[in-house]
Amino acid sequence: MTEIFTGSFTQQEPIPEEAVEAALAVLRHGRLHRYNVVPGELGETALLEQEFAAQMGAKYCLAVSSGGYALAAALRAVGVQPGDPVLTNAFTLAPVPGSIASVGARPVFVGVTEGLVVDLDDLEAKLDQARVLMLSHMRGHLCDMDRLMQMCDAAGVIVIEDCAHTMGAAWRGQLSGRQGAIGCYSCQTYKHVNSGEGGLLVTDDEELAAKATMLSGSYMLYERHLAAPGPEVFERIKYNTPNVSGRMDNLRAAILRPQLRDLDQQVSRWNERYAEIEDGLRDTPGLTIVERPEGETYVGSSIQFLLLDWSPERIAEVIHRCAARGVELKWFGGAEPTGFTSRYDSWRYADSAPLPASDRVLAGIMDMRVPLTFSLEDCRLIARIIRAEVGAVYQS
Repeated sequence: MTEIFTGSFTQQEPIPEEAVEAALAVLRHGRLHRYNVVPGELGETALLEQEFAAQMGAKYCLAVSSGGYALAAALRAVGVQPGDPVLTNAFTLAPVPGSIASVGARPVFVGVTEGLVVDLDDLEAKLDQARVLMLSHMRGHLCDMDRLMQMCDAAGVIVIEDCAHTMGAAWRGQLSGRQGAIGCYSCQTYKHVNSGEGGLLVTDDEELAAKATMLSGSYMLYERHLAAPGPEVFERIKYNTPNVSGRMDNLRAAILRPQLRDLDQQVSRWNERYAEIEDGLRDTPGLTIVERPEGETYVGSSIQFLLLDWSPERIAEVIHRCAARGVELKWFGGAEPTGFTSRYDSWRYADSAPLPASDRVLAGIMDMRVPLTFSLEDCRLIARIIRAEVGAVYQS
């Protein structure tokens, strides 16, 4: 009898009751705008920033409207100007090069390895081409951050970390987003905390924090932030930093605060599910597991595997056969962008040099969400289905 999976790959868990009650409290008093507070009140957004800064061990935190906005604000804060080159991953999602393009800068793409991380040898060869690296920890895969930071520090290259998929992850015990000058996080529905949309930015640099706050649209109300530098820092930058409004509101902050308190527990649950799928796929003929490096503490909210050197037609057949049994696989190797999947050569607003070694990897990347609505038995079933269908096509 052929097994079929009947679950949803896009259904999230309900918002926790504590977060629902906090949201209702905001709706009842009506003060959704982050700066609309009564005397003596600490707004939900300011409290969120204070709590996330403490959780991340950062001096400063800013809550904004999206992860993509956080990236663009970070670029502006470090002084990226129109026409400037900015290094970034060839394997990432479109909002990363999109944020670079949004400030008029020019993405310079760096290759990807079979470990799905930035190719550090390719990066080393390109460090003299830009003064900023926007490092995407794509799909939660962390490269050797020790080597990367050594190289970038020696070259004087500022690192902005895109941690949309690594909130709660770490490299050798140091939380993701804390190695570079600025760490940026997403709170979009399919990330590790869910406010529909939203973003967070952390840094230890007082001037970068002040600039990002002014950029986000603080006007001269920066004293209402609990995780911001002192007023003397804002005095230095307030006349020369534009308002590019992208604030988070108190409703989304209220929803996020309880979720962030539960983050460690949620990470453990994701990793249990990831392990079941990975174990079920291991040693499947024709399928390459993406091995995690020893120094990485990851969050298994999605899983990737490689069908290296398979023809596009055979990969499409695997996708079709899995879909017929209820398993949704996404493919980053398609000739045309589909849904959220696209490649560096899809972004035609940015010139790109050929990356043959990376093209081989990108052509074989299979991607699958692992929602917490899946049970462990669901994960074992999904692995059996993928294993069977990959094996059937591989042997045909």
